[in-house]
Amino acid sequence: QVQLVESGGGLVQPGGSLRLSCEASGFTLDHYAMGWFRQAPGKEREFVASISWSGSSTLYADSVKGRFTISRDNAGNTVNLQMNRLKPEDTAVYYCAADSRDYRPFLGQRSPAEFGSWGQGTQVTVSS
Repeated sequence: QVQLVESGGGLVQPGGSLRLSCEASGFTLDHYAMGWFRQAPGKEREFVASISWSGSSTLYADSVKGRFTISRDNAGNTVNLQMNRLKPEDTAVYYCAADSRDYRPFLGQRSPAEFGSWGQGTQVTVSS
C-alpha cells in the first residue's frame, strides 16, 4: 500500500522557519520525482517545489524561491521542505506528492496532474 505521510507543520511567527518531512511507505521513493504543493482556504492547490528522483535537479515556485529548499534522503525514504523567512501568505495545508511515473526524466514537474500519490497534508500557519 503506497502511503505518504507529512509532518512538521505548525504555527510560526512571520520570519520564522519550519521543516516539513514526508515519509514514504509501500514503495521505493528514490524511483520517483517528488513535489510539494500547498492549498490555502478558498484557493486552488498550487505548486511549491519539486525534485528529481536522483536529487540533482530542483524547481521552485517564484513565490518561495530563495526561502524554501527541497531535499531528499533516499536512504531514509523521505523528502523534506525547509521553509525560512515565512510570510503570512505561506499559510496553507502543505502536501507532498510522488510522480505518477517512476524514473520519468525531470523536466520540471509542477502540475498536480503529473503526480499520482499524495499525502494527507500538514497545516502551516504563519501568524503573529
